[in-house]
Amino acid sequence: MQRPDAREILQALVQGYDPFTGDELPSGSVLQQAEVMRALLAGISALDAGAARALRRAQLPENVGRAWSVDEETNLATAFRNGDSLAVLAERHGRTPTAIEARLEKMGLVTPQERTTSNRFIASRGAAQRPKSPRSRKKARVAEESELESDAAEEDSAAEDIEAALDDESDAE
Repeated sequence: MQRPDAREILQALVQGYDPFTGDELPSGSVLQQAEVMRALLAGISALDAGAARALRRAQLPENVGRAWSVDEETNLATAFRNGDSLAVLAERHGRTPTAIEARLEKMGLVTPQERTTSNRFIASRGAAQRPKSPRSRKKARVAEESELESDAAEEDSAAEDIEAALDDESDAE
């Protein structure tokens, strides 16, 4: 028999079974207390959120969020002037097409009107409010990462529904 992973162990305990033998746990077990059940569900939720975050992160290019070096900018400008496509540039630099165009725009090699990808930041806040300082750009990047993590929060809502049911159950006792 294959050993269960942490999530499978917690899930079996929540369902009232021994994770290794599959036997039903005895009634009156500490695992049937609402606080313990909430802790088990929180553990499952945390494992799920971590796995979802890792999956999303694995789908991003390797250099997402990293600072551009002078050499990388030079190589980008040279390749762009030589006619390399946006897709080729993004692949070569391990960045998204949007990041490539944003850097080309910052370097003065394309205008906002020439871009083929949308600049969500400018579209949502207006060009006059675009952050100029490194600190402001970092805040914007953190806000974007926060948006990605809000997806994980939606996944937590299922655990909250179970917790609410447990609260109702413990109130009834």
